Amino acid sequence: MRNALLAGLVLAATAATTVALAAPSGTVVVYTSQPSDQIAKVVEAFRKAQPGVRVELYRSGTTEVMNKLQAEFAAGRPQADVVLIADAVAMTQLKNDGRLLVNPDAPIAKLPPALVDPDKTYFGTKLITTGIAINTNLVKAKSLSWRDLLPAAAAGKTVLAHPLYSGAAVIHIGTIVQQWNFGWSYFETLAKNGAIAAKGNGAVLESVARGEKAYGIIIEYMAFNAKAKGSPIDFIFPQEGVSAITQPVAVLKTSRNIEAAKAFVTWQLSEDAQNQSVSQGYFPVFSEIASPAGYPPVSSLRIMGADFKTMLAKDEENKRRFVELFGG
Repeated sequence: MRNALLAGLVLAATAATTVALAAPSGTVVVYTSQPSDQIAKVVEAFRKAQPGVRVELYRSGTTEVMNKLQAEFAAGRPQADVVLIADAVAMTQLKNDGRLLVNPDAPIAKLPPALVDPDKTYFGTKLITTGIAINTNLVKAKSLSWRDLLPAAAAGKTVLAHPLYSGAAVIHIGTIVQQWNFGWSYFETLAKNGAIAAKGNGAVLESVARGEKAYGIIIEYMAFNAKAKGSPIDFIFPQEGVSAITQPVAVLKTSRNIEAAKAFVTWQLSEDAQNQSVSQGYFPVFSEIASPAGYPPVSSLRIMGADFKTMLAKDEENKRRFVELFGG
């Protein structure tokens, strides 16, 4: 009887260990604003690490991702397990609405504290800055100030991304209007002197690359990647500094596959993911990983400060004022 009892305990312990060590499986649905070609490679690399997990994607601009999520919440049928977007303000809104899962086991040891939500619901995965792209056939400058875009001769040749479509634009506009030496007068002057808004950063890049516009206010990796492929594009970090986004990732409370969703977040915060980010043209967030070739070191960047609580509170007002200036 004693042997039978011991055998039973061993079987029970073995079963418990098997359950504890079981790899994530099933399907994880990721809603993201990361460009299609890049997120496809992210999924491929993640699948190598977690072959038992199938990934389904919905990819669009941050604002459209958020609109889809909000419609699904309203219908009581959220489909996403993971959200990976370019807008910490939108992610903070999801957190404030009680939509995000607390994830205390996420591997954050190498992340800068500024990239970690204090309540551990979302985590920054990248450092993406917004500066000025130039068409090198039209502009020969090696250094620029944000104010260099304001005269009509430059503003009339400038295009910027629209915050109704781009999460990076939301952060950039929200940051600029908080600067004591810029404020809304900066965008008012840009608009008055002929600058236009395009739907997103991709449209900005195309306009500058084709020579339709000489200047584009855009996220840096798109410009650097286009330059590497031979486009007549260069990127300039303005003298006053740049705005920055962190592409946060989070698991929704309503996820139907929490373990697989957590595994996706864990991979996003891994060294493999950081190395892949650098290969795709992003600044790394791990200090021991070097910036992509041709980029300045992260330590040299001048990043303009911003209060994200204020930005969230003024989000609708900022978008409304931008539409008044540049149209919808």
